[in-house]
Amino acid sequence: MPRLLIATNNPGKATEYCALLEGCGWQVVTPRRLGMQLSTVETGDTYEENAKIKAVAGAQASGLVTLGDDSGLEIEALAGALGVASARFMGEETGYPERFQEIERRLQGLPEEKRRARFVCVIAIASPGSTDVRFVRGEVEGIIIEEPRGEGGFGYDPIFRVSQHSATMAEISPQEKNLISHRGRAAALAAQVLRELIHE
Repeated sequence: MPRLLIATNNPGKATEYCALLEGCGWQVVTPRRLGMQLSTVETGDTYEENAKIKAVAGAQASGLVTLGDDSGLEIEALAGALGVASARFMGEETGYPERFQEIERRLQGLPEEKRRARFVCVIAIASPGSTDVRFVRGEVEGIIIEEPRGEGGFGYDPIFRVSQHSATMAEISPQEKNLISHRGRAAALAAQVLRELIHE
């Protein structure tokens, strides 16, 4: 079975991808599992650019087909922020509770219909020695709630209530999250690309 490197040092994200890509014909491995340090700087202005930076760096360093992704939280009332800067909002060392408080400060007093948001995930798949990078994209719509809820997930999941749902991303089961999340939707499309790559 061919190996697929997931270009992330985030254990939560790596675990999600192992589940999301199960059965796609590839053995999912992480930089840590390979005993390598994969350090990339997200200098792109778009999700696509940042995902490509990770995928290409991983493929060059490992010699393996590599999946890189970039994702973000886009809040309509904040003109689409946090966007590609979501992971670095208020500085990379800032904890998510402090970030939640700052987001709520900026949205304070807004009714639910003005608190619409979406999670976006773009996946790039790169092969070593090739300049061809393939992209897929997934999105999920939701509402930013006033107080975080739930113990599951990671990142901004506790303040993101899924549209047409009473629960936040941090309150739903991992199985349900994998079906409806932005990362789950992008990974389903990526699995199709990966199956095609096996036969090329």
